[in-house]
Amino acid sequence: MTYLITGCAGFIGSHLAERLVRKGEKVIGIDSFTPNYSRSIKEENLKWLKTQPNFTFYESDLLTFNLNSIAPLLNGSITIFHLAAYPSVRAGWGEDFETFARNNIFATQRLLDWAKDKDIKKFIFASTSSIYGDTQKLPMIEEDPLNPVSPYGLTKLAAEKLCLIYHKYFNLPIVVLRYFTVYGPRQRPDMAFHKFIKAIIEEKELEVYGDGTQTRDFTYIDDIIDATIASENAPAGKIFNIGGGERRVLNEVIHLLEDIIGKKAKIKYTQPQRGDVKDTLADYTKAKEVLGYNPRTPIEEGLRNQIQWQRTTYDSL
Repeated sequence: MTYLITGCAGFIGSHLAERLVRKGEKVIGIDSFTPNYSRSIKEENLKWLKTQPNFTFYESDLLTFNLNSIAPLLNGSITIFHLAAYPSVRAGWGEDFETFARNNIFATQRLLDWAKDKDIKKFIFASTSSIYGDTQKLPMIEEDPLNPVSPYGLTKLAAEKLCLIYHKYFNLPIVVLRYFTVYGPRQRPDMAFHKFIKAIIEEKELEVYGDGTQTRDFTYIDDIIDATIASENAPAGKIFNIGGGERRVLNEVIHLLEDIIGKKAKIKYTQPQRGDVKDTLADYTKAKEVLGYNPRTPIEEGLRNQIQWQRTTYDSL
């Protein structure tokens, strides 16, 4: 059995690769080091993995990489975790849309087209809560209407639909996971918790888009990895919400960070950003019933772990 992970140098991808490698699994990782944040952070994410004999890494773009070149490493069936994407709900407007379409739609289609002729045990696609859009219906269930309000959400929805089309017409064993606001060690530096923690520690101004009353269903990285690995044994063609059961008001989270760090935040409220939604909350009943998913990390514990990581590893990069 071999595991192929795209986007393996990123926040979620590196955690997933480590979990599998520590279990003794054979893992192939692909990442193109897109310039959405510092390469040094992604290199650090891979540092331990690159010392492991059961991990093979390719630095390449999925749109140009010769996927058949990994054939000598394969032995039997493959499970693909397709996590590679160009993220950010606030970007992708104007000429930048091409970058999102290229990385999120075209790269996915090329990987699907390669996989359809291979011995695939499961093709797991990492989708996002952003595809639901700015709905007032909470909690969100998998059958809800999908109305993304950002270029990122739109391209992820298109990629998700592509996956399901390949399942329908080529019998590719697709499973879709819709992640809800993931946080924890290695979180990208453009994400809210990362920016808030850094600002509070450094006693700098902390920018909040809107009035801070928006809510999110925050999901800790370890819980995300639990669900992602469990999805390998899910029935093909299924879609699952993966939330943390920790819906919190943003202002409340900032106060919690103040308490943990021991410093006051210097908050500056600014205009809401295009692409942001007011609230999210996952109904993860299906994931609980089918995957045995049960998020186990309280937000206080998760935030302490992220703060510790930012104070040590990240600040040295």
